[in-house]
Amino acid sequence: MRFKRTVGPAVSQARRKPRPEARPAVEWLIAPGLVDYPAAVAFMETRARAIAEGRAGELVWLVEHPPLYTAGTSARREDLIDADRLPVFATGRGGQYTYHGPGQRVAYTMLDLRGRGADVRRFVHDLEEWLIRTLARLGARGARREGRVGIWIDRGNGREDKIAAIGVRLRQWVSYHGVALNVAPDLSHYAGIVPCGIRGHGVTSLRDLGIDAPMSQVDAALRASFAEVFGETPSAR
Repeated sequence: MRFKRTVGPAVSQARRKPRPEARPAVEWLIAPGLVDYPAAVAFMETRARAIAEGRAGELVWLVEHPPLYTAGTSARREDLIDADRLPVFATGRGGQYTYHGPGQRVAYTMLDLRGRGADVRRFVHDLEEWLIRTLARLGARGARREGRVGIWIDRGNGREDKIAAIGVRLRQWVSYHGVALNVAPDLSHYAGIVPCGIRGHGVTSLRDLGIDAPMSQVDAALRASFAEVFGETPSAR
């Protein structure tokens, strides 16, 4: 690194502190069509390994999947109510059973937490905040609930429905998997599972709330909110 010469008493370059290097912008990719789930997991694992080894930069990958269920590391067999309804994939992310399908925006976050405080609790809190701010941009009021994973909507009269799920995994302090926001999925598919193992509450979507947001608008809200929460402007691609 070069330093500008100054007029006056000489100062040893060794004593000068170089300016910190700017963090490279997070790359964003939007997958066309519906992405096969095993292929998505393979892609994430490959990218996370490359990030950990310094061969690739951080990435947020926006996808939709065909209708399916995934079983996280804490999934309980009794929470799979209808095993024949949709394909079921065991996955290494945290959490229990969840649904993915068309009309749901899945944001896979491959981020290097070594440069972000190496704090898992903070990271999950930031993912929650990201979703809450995204929903606010779209006209919905999402909230955390103590003891319940995900983001919730107060429907009134004591009813609360889940609108977004969170499930992550870390490898060498690089995250993968991520969040899923219900934009306009077929909510009837949730009948085949107990979503995230939480009974007594429902699920909802932006469309179910009367918000007709195209996926492009949702993506724009996700990107703007990401910049606020994670403190940087993502690169477009």
